[in-house]
Amino acid sequence: MEHKHTYDAQGRQLCCLQEEKIYTNAGAKDLLIAKHEEDGCCSTETSLKLKTSEAEHTDEDGHDHSSSQTSIFTMFLPAIISLVLLFFAIGFDHYFPQSWFVGWIRVSWYVLAYVPVGFPVLREAVESISKGEVFSEFLLMSIATIGAFAIGEFPEGVAVMLFYAIGEVFQTLAVKRAKANIKSLLDQRPDEVTILFDNGSKTVKAESVQIGEIIQLKSGEKLGLDGILITDKASFNTAALTGESRPDTKSQGETVLAGMINLNTISQVKVTATYKDSKLSKILEMVQNATAQKAPTELFIRKFAKVYTPIVVLLAMMICVIPYFFVSEYEFSQWLYRALVFLVISCPCALVISIPLGYFGGIGAASRNGILFKGSNFLDIIANIQNVVMDKTGTLTEGVFKVQEVILDPEYDRDSILSMVNVLESHSTHPVATAIHNFVGKIDHSIPIKDIEELPGHGLKAIVNGKELLVGNFKLMDKNSITYDLDTSTIVYTIIAIAYDNKYVGYITIADRIKEDAQKSINNLNAMHVKTTMLSGDKNSVVQYVAQNLGITQAFGDLLPEDKVNKVKEIIAKNETVAFVGDGLNDAPVVALSHVGIAMGGLGSDATIETADVVIQDDMPSRIPMAINIGKQTKRIVWQNISLAFIVKVVVLILGAGGLATMWEAVFADVGVALLAILNAVRIQKMKFDA
Repeated sequence: MEHKHTYDAQGRQLCCLQEEKIYTNAGAKDLLIAKHEEDGCCSTETSLKLKTSEAEHTDEDGHDHSSSQTSIFTMFLPAIISLVLLFFAIGFDHYFPQSWFVGWIRVSWYVLAYVPVGFPVLREAVESISKGEVFSEFLLMSIATIGAFAIGEFPEGVAVMLFYAIGEVFQTLAVKRAKANIKSLLDQRPDEVTILFDNGSKTVKAESVQIGEIIQLKSGEKLGLDGILITDKASFNTAALTGESRPDTKSQGETVLAGMINLNTISQVKVTATYKDSKLSKILEMVQNATAQKAPTELFIRKFAKVYTPIVVLLAMMICVIPYFFVSEYEFSQWLYRALVFLVISCPCALVISIPLGYFGGIGAASRNGILFKGSNFLDIIANIQNVVMDKTGTLTEGVFKVQEVILDPEYDRDSILSMVNVLESHSTHPVATAIHNFVGKIDHSIPIKDIEELPGHGLKAIVNGKELLVGNFKLMDKNSITYDLDTSTIVYTIIAIAYDNKYVGYITIADRIKEDAQKSINNLNAMHVKTTMLSGDKNSVVQYVAQNLGITQAFGDLLPEDKVNKVKEIIAKNETVAFVGDGLNDAPVVALSHVGIAMGGLGSDATIETADVVIQDDMPSRIPMAINIGKQTKRIVWQNISLAFIVKVVVLILGAGGLATMWEAVFADVGVALLAILNAVRIQKMKFDA
């Protein structure tokens, strides 16, 4: 289901762009409106009306009836009507001599040309004033054009509003394009699914499906909820979640996620999460809230505009009045004209429109590449990252472990010990547990187990057959005073130590593969002069082996979650801007501590994804330098627009105050510069970023 926004005929749809959420229901919209009114942002930044409930509604079957389907021609229609009437009025001026009667026809004709493009702006100005927001761009335009009519400059008064209206339509089209990459995600979750039951199948609302029910997927159909594949094999298009459309073949028992498209066979999926708790739902929630957090540049411009606009109005009044006391041949209409030109030039459209649009475009470009920024402020921060600190397992390595060998004391029964370990690991979600399950096989639930406890950074312990079973790293052995005779530094695999009844039993070695694009990621970060550091809870010999293969000079292993936090604090203490990349539950604290927390969204825990500022949907580490590059490009474009707007406006403001610029130059300094800035801002949407 696609949710649209309403655009009026002049295309004024640009209110506080970076705070506009892509809402999917009326409740979210109401919250947004309330938030705008609460913090009073709907002033100089406002050219979008949020309260469009009269023109926008949804019927019972969920279809939207918003006027946003308006054609481009309809959007331009008021400007076309005004332009035609203006041409006729100018022609009338040339071919008919001036007289009292002709003069009134002339004025009426210009008024008719003014109304289609000017009335919406006048209405916005009145509504802004009624809400206590006196100094808005609408007020500036209204004063300037009414003043032009007052001194007989009818063509220029109409032209200002005409070009403003044309500019607003182009701005609207640019914003719609900027939103397209993000809004397309909202179409990825189907509302209905087919479930199987004893007597057949039926189609139901996806939100009503319960955990444990079976969904049937036809070829080409989208999966509506997360689950486990119970068909032998199936291929899926995962573009909705990863940005990559290449087929991903899943086998029986593997996890499949909402938004994936079944490609070639009829498949069956057992639901493991409700509609609102699916990975895709969480992604959509992130997307909807992505623009809520403003970048410092935007916050500055917003505050600047609120101070800047009343100062400009005061200066315009001074330009008109003060020369009366110093100029011998003072002519009121001449100085009023200069003041009006000054007002038109001073409209802050180029800043308050193009800057949020630049950030919005950056968020859209990132989402198109499988990277979700939770706010435009993180685009700014990530552009200045100096040190990328990464976890190992699931970030630089695949997190898909395989048992290499099992070394146990001969006095213990191998099958019995492995069965107990398998039962205990069934209570863990760590990738190591999956490796053990795959190696041992079916879990023997008849084994009596109780008092299960997971010790972060250490492993698991429980009471099995009345005796304590410990499964984890050798720090767990040391913590429980279990003695062992083994030099772990000589083994380059991950080691899972086992103790039973307070005695060391042996160990299992497990290997994890380095991700295909991990080397490329490190190389790209090095090329960008960004430092890389690896922190891991895995044993140090394994960590150093991976680091050496990837060319990472700073790597630390055998770390508990609090050790990772302390290491990141040490780096931050050196005044380095830090991004931490992780996927596990134990990474959540350090993700929260870093300047930018990056989560691997495919394998990552919900806690880490919730805590992170940036989510990489396909778990590819090469997306990390891409995210930094997108941040840098966005920031560069934003500052180009700021420089362009300020330089042109300052020059033309000086010319206008000195009587060297007319309304036509003023229109260029306002609408023209805004359009140039917008064209520059949308460039980021066309850029290609290589992973």
